[in-house]
Amino acid sequence: MIHPQAIVDSSASIADDVSIGPFSIIGADVEIDSGTVIESHVVIKGPTKIGKDNHIFQFASIGEQPQDLKYAGEPTRLEIGDRNTIREYANLNRGTVDDEGITSIGNDNLLMVSAHVAHDCRLGNNIILANAVALAGHVHIDDHAILGGYTTVHQFTRIGAHSFSGFATAVDRDVLPFFTIAGNRARAFGINKEGLKRRGFSSGSIRALQSAFKILVKSKCSHKEAVEKATELAKDHDEVRYLMDFLAASERGWVR
Repeated sequence: MIHPQAIVDSSASIADDVSIGPFSIIGADVEIDSGTVIESHVVIKGPTKIGKDNHIFQFASIGEQPQDLKYAGEPTRLEIGDRNTIREYANLNRGTVDDEGITSIGNDNLLMVSAHVAHDCRLGNNIILANAVALAGHVHIDDHAILGGYTTVHQFTRIGAHSFSGFATAVDRDVLPFFTIAGNRARAFGINKEGLKRRGFSSGSIRALQSAFKILVKSKCSHKEAVEKATELAKDHDEVRYLMDFLAASERGWVR
């Protein structure tokens, strides 16, 4: 399954059924689990661990050292879970010792052409990064978030679950779960109603999240009063409670 024109370091651990195309280079300290397909002209450097049934397309750069001037060659890591699709020219960097030393990608994610995942980012599951999405260092993205093409995300920003960004959005603060944002700089325009419908959220949950959005973003009361009202609403709705817990933990402020 390894093309004779691929270069694979003798220390790499490759499952028997992994497919590696011509002119791909697999470096030292790389682990690739079963069912994964590596197309031609892919470069993977270690320490990197790649799980099962991933598909990495041509010209992707996986596990390269971080673009951080403080990085001094420490053996930091990149870990990729299962069933991810990583398209052409995607660029995934290892972590740094300024954080926990690891960049991690969960399961069932789609990283489209030219997506950039910088050092120390942590991505959950079922996330879509559309073409040319750029994540700065230390960005955390929760499950089922979708970032539209050319979205850029400032370092240390957190993107909440089930959120959605429009084309060419510039994100400089945390994005609350379930929110739809767009613009440069990003503004909140509503909740991700269609996405929530597709994922089976009840009409009652969606209405409660819409009410929470109106309280937090559209109401003319003070921020403190808005948070108090939304917290009261959260007592009867798990999704709103999750949103308010995220807001309470935000350290960068959040997109309004």
